[in-house]
Amino acid sequence: MLLLELELRDLLFMFFGGLAIFLFGIKYMGDGLQKVAGDKLRDILDKFTSNPVMGVLAGITVTALLQTSTGTTVLAIGLVNAGFMTLRQSIGVIMGANIGTTITAFIIGLNISEYALPILTIGTFLIFFFKNKKANNFGQVFFGFGALFYGLNLMGDGLRPLRELQAFADLTVSMSDNPFLGVLIGTIFTVSVQSSSAAIGLLQQLFAQGALDLNAALPVLFGDNIGTTITAVLAALGASIAAKRAALTHVIFNVVGTIVVLILLVPFTNLVAYLQESLALNPEMTIAFAHGIFNVSNVLIQLPFVAVLALIVTKLIPGNETVIEYKAQHLDPSIISQSSSIALGQAKKETLRMSELSAQGLQEASSFVMTNQKRHAELTYQFEDAINNLDRKITDYLTRISTNSLTAADSRYHSMLMDTVRDIERVGDHMENLVELKEYQIANKVKLSTAAMDDLKEMFELTIDTLKESFAALENDDILVARSAILKEDQIDKMERQLRKKHIMRLNEGLCDGSAGIVFVDMISNLERIGDHAVNIAEAVAEEEN
Repeated sequence: MLLLELELRDLLFMFFGGLAIFLFGIKYMGDGLQKVAGDKLRDILDKFTSNPVMGVLAGITVTALLQTSTGTTVLAIGLVNAGFMTLRQSIGVIMGANIGTTITAFIIGLNISEYALPILTIGTFLIFFFKNKKANNFGQVFFGFGALFYGLNLMGDGLRPLRELQAFADLTVSMSDNPFLGVLIGTIFTVSVQSSSAAIGLLQQLFAQGALDLNAALPVLFGDNIGTTITAVLAALGASIAAKRAALTHVIFNVVGTIVVLILLVPFTNLVAYLQESLALNPEMTIAFAHGIFNVSNVLIQLPFVAVLALIVTKLIPGNETVIEYKAQHLDPSIISQSSSIALGQAKKETLRMSELSAQGLQEASSFVMTNQKRHAELTYQFEDAINNLDRKITDYLTRISTNSLTAADSRYHSMLMDTVRDIERVGDHMENLVELKEYQIANKVKLSTAAMDDLKEMFELTIDTLKESFAALENDDILVARSAILKEDQIDKMERQLRKKHIMRLNEGLCDGSAGIVFVDMISNLERIGDHAVNIAEAVAEEEN
């Protein structure tokens, strides 16, 4: 009895330890592949999603590099929020992600577990014995790849005795007779481990050990595909409308595909069995082929109905979403060689768009500080991301203009725009700082007094008004409005000094503790610096007019 208990304990340790190493291997390999690819993943989704077919190809590529369909879906959601991608384009990417995630199953089907330790050794060698970052990144890929197979080995050893258990044999018969039970089991397990690759890897091992036959294994496979959508659903809870719609699209896509294949289960099973026999596939590769055929067929069936899917999820999740346009709208490179003056005018238009984003971002930061609502923080970060993107685009555009022969007036205007873009970018940094300070306050349960919150609200309103006024002066070349903004910035400076004194008085009276004081002082300091950048813009307008 004791020996049996020891064997059971060892098998459980082996299975769960193997599962842990397998999950680590997938994550580590995906992170390594992402580092090797650099920042190109987002660019791939941005540039190559002009239509649903291109979206599918982009989704396959990115998922193959990330080794997670959920990661690709999250990237696509971010691009939809940013205005880089429409909901329809994101549906193509999500479909492609389902195909891309089958690559892991095919890798497992190669059945090179006996080389797991040598592969781990190569990875370790590249990580620890090379100072080159690129070599380290490739080392991470190799180490994760080896860990994946080593974990599979351990899982397989831990699962081997299952085929001898009568209870598991009875469950297999039940799944063969009732495919819906298999789908449910596959869904539940994938939700539990939060990884369809791990769930399918386990299924491949069970099938390889003879613990499951094909009739029982295929419904579990379909359930694994439904289960992977739950991760995206959980990630979308409390997120934007675009995120919820993309997550729902993922669910509908996989559920519809599962329903279709269950209706055609007998011919599908016969096809997989025929391929296994005719191609002499090993058990792991058989499941990989079944997974690939299911997802490719599902994409081919549903791809023509992308517009219908988009309409359905829009009806099911109604509402208007705040869309932040990251892309530059006025920077036409062909104008630079034709007319420097017109090109500078286009750069000014884009700078004004950038200024609007910074004003909206500061308003969102103010709302977050006052209400603690996370949605405002998320929007602030998105506005900051958009500002940084436009900063790069406009600066590059202005740099290209500077290669032309400029008149004295154009040269001054060019310098003014360069300085203005830099000031707006710094406003974005400070509004991000404000959000981070509020997040610190919430995380550490730091309580600001009612008086301090009232003071902050007043300073936010004055700073936002000053910023908007300086942008209005820039837009209309209005020297009077510029002077008004400069006077308001003086008020911001005076207010900051007054609020610091009031804060010291609250500290002395015991109405405020030290940690709350640090948050408060840092917030008003960031607002004062935003005022400085606003006045820089207003002064540049005033000087240009003179």
